[in-house]
Amino acid sequence: MGPDAYRTAGLAAALSGLGHQVTDLGNIAPAPHAPDAESGAVFAPNQTIGWTSALAEIAEQTMADGLPIFLGGDHSLSLGSVSGVAAYAASVGRPLFVLWLDAHTDFHTPQSSDSGNLHGTPVGYFTGRSGFDGFPEVAHPVPQDNICMIGLRSVDSAERQALEASAIHRHDMRDIDENGIAGPLAQFLKRVAAANGLLHVSLDVDFLDPSVAPAVGTTVPGGATVREAHLVCEMLHDSGLMTSLDLVELNPFLDERGRTAHLMVDLCASALGRRVFDRPTRSYT
Repeated sequence: MGPDAYRTAGLAAALSGLGHQVTDLGNIAPAPHAPDAESGAVFAPNQTIGWTSALAEIAEQTMADGLPIFLGGDHSLSLGSVSGVAAYAASVGRPLFVLWLDAHTDFHTPQSSDSGNLHGTPVGYFTGRSGFDGFPEVAHPVPQDNICMIGLRSVDSAERQALEASAIHRHDMRDIDENGIAGPLAQFLKRVAAANGLLHVSLDVDFLDPSVAPAVGTTVPGGATVREAHLVCEMLHDSGLMTSLDLVELNPFLDERGRTAHLMVDLCASALGRRVFDRPTRSYT
């Protein structure tokens, strides 16, 4: 129900109001896949393989037509969206960079994940880590040095060890508290511009503090404020670098009168040109 919640919250109208031409391609379906066992160490691997195949294909196709926005839903969506965008980037001879706005690193493999939930694995997958048996081959892995994670505050020991051994740039909430959010982002955007790169942004609801965005199944206190999130999105627009976007982990069953969906729509609008004086205000009392 995540994609429909974004539609109900007025995503298309918000972007059309900024002068963008918006085409809703509808909900996609997973590619044919084998049935999943009722129990296992990994949750729904074959279904996720089907989704990954379908998403990678449509991601690569739609990049040629404009700026695709992938709506979800579980963050395993990014297994397909990023790998497909990476294939497109390779086809036009430009490097892909990824901005990961999330409380979690999602750098697991199916073998290292204690929970078995594949929403904790997309970064591991599209950077080319091993262990994704049966998944589509990642023909164009995203270089670790081209990834920047902002907002981290829930990282288990296996992820921490793997991340510390990687070249991924990461900024946890202590770093943000001490140094602000604009500096690390500006530095990353400068690198993207210098490389003439494409920029995929993956925005997880739990990047935000649950006090302002409760509609997520993996709430982690201490997240970004509304002000910090809008600053990130306005800086993305000012840079002119973003070429694709994920809006993920929205669970409308956990929302409060649609407040999380509306906030995510507002952030998307900020990333695509809405300024502070254009931003509508709402009452939730």
